[in-house]
Amino acid sequence: MKRRAFLQHTALAGSSAIVLPNVIFGKEKEEKKVRLGFIGVGLRGRNHVEQALFRPDVEINAICDINQTEIDKTLALIKSKNRKEPVVYKNGEHDFENMVKRDDLDGIVIATPWEWHVPMAVVAMKAGKYTAVEVSATVTLQESWDLVNTYEKTGSHCMILENVCYRRDVMAVLNMVRQNMFGDLLHTQCGYQHDLREVKFNDGKQYYGGGVEFGEKAISEARWRTQHSVDRNGDLYPTHGLGPVAEMLNINRGNQFLYLTSMATKSMGLHEYIVKKGGENHPNAKVKFKLGDIVTTNIKCANGETITITHDTNLPRPYSLGFRVQGTNGLWMNDGNHIYLEGISKKPHTWDDFKEYQEKYDHPLWKTHAQSAENAGHGGIDFFVIRAFIESIKRNVAPPIDVYDAAAWSAISPLSEESIAKGSAPIKIPDFTRGKWKTNKPIFALNDEY
Repeated sequence: MKRRAFLQHTALAGSSAIVLPNVIFGKEKEEKKVRLGFIGVGLRGRNHVEQALFRPDVEINAICDINQTEIDKTLALIKSKNRKEPVVYKNGEHDFENMVKRDDLDGIVIATPWEWHVPMAVVAMKAGKYTAVEVSATVTLQESWDLVNTYEKTGSHCMILENVCYRRDVMAVLNMVRQNMFGDLLHTQCGYQHDLREVKFNDGKQYYGGGVEFGEKAISEARWRTQHSVDRNGDLYPTHGLGPVAEMLNINRGNQFLYLTSMATKSMGLHEYIVKKGGENHPNAKVKFKLGDIVTTNIKCANGETITITHDTNLPRPYSLGFRVQGTNGLWMNDGNHIYLEGISKKPHTWDDFKEYQEKYDHPLWKTHAQSAENAGHGGIDFFVIRAFIESIKRNVAPPIDVYDAAAWSAISPLSEESIAKGSAPIKIPDFTRGKWKTNKPIFALNDEY
């Protein structure tokens, strides 16, 4: 009998006669539904709405967006699932403040431009709501502290929706790490290596391709994301790679980031792409992009490990998060899907295909819920991340990826900017747990529940 089932059984056996008759005669109270509100229902936010709609234990009572087109698409999606229409908040950029005051919302999911994440999350947390924030959770170092301080003051939990933590191969490797298959971990590599040059723009009538427009003429995240490449030079998007390896290294729970150094190449990719696609006379050919094409960040950890993170979004390349997990017994690399374990691999100094290990060490979460994840985006991982948030609310516990993770992982972005600006100087990474990392225990994906 599983421990959870055993506890439920023994609790029932010792319960009062007031409760027992309801159980005996099949009159248990229906499970309370989790009531959600969504701020930002564009492409990413609507993905989360869709996953919530698959669950009969979830109600969507409110949505908020300033774009009527995205609102209409979301309402049509909800109607197609025969769900009741939610209340819509769309009266300006701050109407979300009215939405979070509702007493029929248990949790808030935020999928908006980065600079709105913390202002919205803080308001939601102060309103007593469980809050989920898309990646990256914060833009500035102060925002990371704002999230932590708000949680510690209000007790309202905040989860960063880092879906890559639930990637199937990553979770199998995590399972192997926890079984000491790699020995003592020494070094990990990760990053965000994704060609994001091509976007689309809207002239008010239809969408055009071309990949050279951003800002008001663009659609979706191209309206705001590319501007960060104009204004900032650092690792703008660290958490997809860093989150999974941070869980393997027990960051904030027995281990801690200490300091980082970062450096960036010169910036050429976006300018050359604009000239190639739009010509030398295109208005955006005159834009000066501050972001180096490749940003490399190295992190030192309290237990002696190192992490290398690569940000590479403005050059031609296939997609990769560049994972490498290396310990005293061997290593795994996701590019090529290779693994080598001394004394276990078929031949000395020769790679094995990770597929065989994937099946053997598949994480219990995937073994239990793979079929349910088939309809989810990003290879099923979107199912797991929103499920973790919902299950945390139902159980009234901290989410498995908590506010301290949100703060620490996201802080790498502004700290990398500072290091580059200071000639790749070492920059101390704050301890957002204020020392609790020394006694905190791991909580992420310990079983098949969430």
